[in-house]
Amino acid sequence: MQAPPAGASPGDPTSRLAMIERARQLAMRAGSTVPTGWVAPWIERSWQRCLGQGLQPHARAVFDIVSEQQEQRTREAHQQFVHTAKPIMEKLGHAIVDTRYFAILTSAEGIVVDTSGPIDRSDTRAHLLTRIGTDLSEMHVGTTAISTALYEQQPVWLHRGEHFFSNTTAYSCAGAPLRGPNGNCVGMLDLTGIDAVERPELKHLVTQTACKIENALVLAQAHALALRLNWPGNTLGTDVDGIVCLDADGLIVSANPAARQMVGGLDPATARAGVGVYAGDVFGVGLDLLFDAAKRGDHRLEIPLWNGLRLHAFPVLRTNNNSSWTGVDMPPHNRPLKEVETALIRKAVTDARGNVAQAALALGISRATVYRKLGKK
Repeated sequence: MQAPPAGASPGDPTSRLAMIERARQLAMRAGSTVPTGWVAPWIERSWQRCLGQGLQPHARAVFDIVSEQQEQRTREAHQQFVHTAKPIMEKLGHAIVDTRYFAILTSAEGIVVDTSGPIDRSDTRAHLLTRIGTDLSEMHVGTTAISTALYEQQPVWLHRGEHFFSNTTAYSCAGAPLRGPNGNCVGMLDLTGIDAVERPELKHLVTQTACKIENALVLAQAHALALRLNWPGNTLGTDVDGIVCLDADGLIVSANPAARQMVGGLDPATARAGVGVYAGDVFGVGLDLLFDAAKRGDHRLEIPLWNGLRLHAFPVLRTNNNSSWTGVDMPPHNRPLKEVETALIRKAVTDARGNVAQAALALGISRATVYRKLGKK
């Protein structure tokens, strides 16, 4: 790894921006290479794609004018997607209300479909970026968290000059791609600030929130039975669980990314082309056993996979009352009171973003009680 520019020091915002600017100069110069560590490799790859498309960094990104008809078409085309993500987007907006960042939800093509959080509409830079129907793809606005997250299919963080065009260097943003019920990319989630303090920790927040939206999209699909999965020793009922939804015949109709990593044969790249995957193809138990366990309220099953591994599963029948069940609010029947109490406390701590004092206040109990109930020292 080559040394950063002279005078640069870790944690110095001025040095950080100087390093980015020097990296830009080298990247935009024919025959030059950016030293390792100055910017993330995927940022340089995006810069090179932009240059290859004939874009010029000192030009200005042009944000298209969105007509009322175009906005309406966008809303109609992504109505279900936005509806499913809306409650999660609203909570995200609350989490970032004091940070000068706002949230943007886009389609897989980078078209804005929804927003949340504190958006200053009087600031043209914010207004142009958050209109429903605005194209924020790489071809239109160059290197951004939106374009790179969609292209690289991984969470990203960009700060100021890491954006491509001169008039987008005021932005700082975190982005994460969203995978739908069939495993394909359906859009991305972005957090953007304008002339804001760099907050790379927002990359974790946007990644975690994207996971919640992916889980909601899976459970929104029509299904007869939902299986929440995790490895033995891990707690079921959190956002990191695998989720698989089945129809009445055992056909797997949707699965989240975690489930596709746990269970072989569910990923679009490895599943049999054009052939539906059934529960019996991956789980070494009969379909009747899964449905019967859900009817009895058996909340913990050990399920063998055909590859020899084993998973713990929590099966739930879909009804009109639990059609949007996420696994946090587990059905109370036959469930120990202590387990319900612990789940509620854990949810309160999660909603408070780990702030035990705030969670305790919301629950009307002491911090000591929260720690004791969760078994923490």
